[in-house]
Amino acid sequence: MSSRVFLVASPVAASSFIGVLVAFGAFAACVPTGSAPPYDAGPAPAQTSSFKASIGIMTAPFEDNFDRPDAGEALALPGDVSSRSLSIDAAVDAQRIVPINEAGSDVFSLLADAGADTTRARSPGNLGPDWVQMRTSAWRVENGQLCGENARNHGVWLNRTLPVNARIEFDAIAMSDDGDLKAEVWGDGRSFATGTSYTNATSYLAILGGWKNSMHVLARLNEHGTDRKEIRVDKDSDDPRQRAVVRGQLYQFKIERTDGKTIRWSVNGIEYLSWNDPSPLAGQGHDHFGFNEWEAKVCFDNVKVTPL
Repeated sequence: MSSRVFLVASPVAASSFIGVLVAFGAFAACVPTGSAPPYDAGPAPAQTSSFKASIGIMTAPFEDNFDRPDAGEALALPGDVSSRSLSIDAAVDAQRIVPINEAGSDVFSLLADAGADTTRARSPGNLGPDWVQMRTSAWRVENGQLCGENARNHGVWLNRTLPVNARIEFDAIAMSDDGDLKAEVWGDGRSFATGTSYTNATSYLAILGGWKNSMHVLARLNEHGTDRKEIRVDKDSDDPRQRAVVRGQLYQFKIERTDGKTIRWSVNGIEYLSWNDPSPLAGQGHDHFGFNEWEAKVCFDNVKVTPL
């Protein structure tokens, strides 16, 4: 005859045990994947049906101090631009990056007629293999810095795939009184302004001294959007965040996301703006970082991207 042992828990004990389970579940829900601590106790964002995990995500920090020779003269096109071999011989990745010269759009038209994909263009600016500028030759290495002028929101993208959580740090210098120090984070690595205004971005945009040095902005997808976060410049304010960008002064940017949903932007160690996004830009199409600007000359240096 076998014996059976039955454990009967009291209602109080059972209630306490259930409470522990509920508390543990709530704690686990607010901790993001990876080693980065959350900034708040809110739940991590749920992946929507449109989310697609990125491929080839960087796992080690990337650094670039642009310590290479200044850009030389623009590349000259071969004589026969009608040959399809032009785009094939010049290809350096799956997107068929092709060389351009200062003729700009005229060259793109010729290459397009030759069958080349001109969305991404390798520049004569000695940017190196890690940077790609979008349908422009406005970006180049000068005096050990990455500089752009008159890009008109045709930016330059880093050829690295970001994880959902990362820290992006760099130095930025405005070479005029107009400011306009702009970075794009968690974008598609290909987008550029298709009209006068950059309303078709794929990223978050951090802009220091935008709109003729009148405001600092953190925007999502549309830098002109009514939902953008902004700080108005006020020369009479004691708040350092309301100061205009000073020509020639170095500004240390840090933009990071550690909880899968909150973008935090600081300058010179002072937090400027943040964006807690219930529908975060992440995964394929939102996994690259780059620089942009309108007309004023700007320079960037000491880039460091750290996966978290």
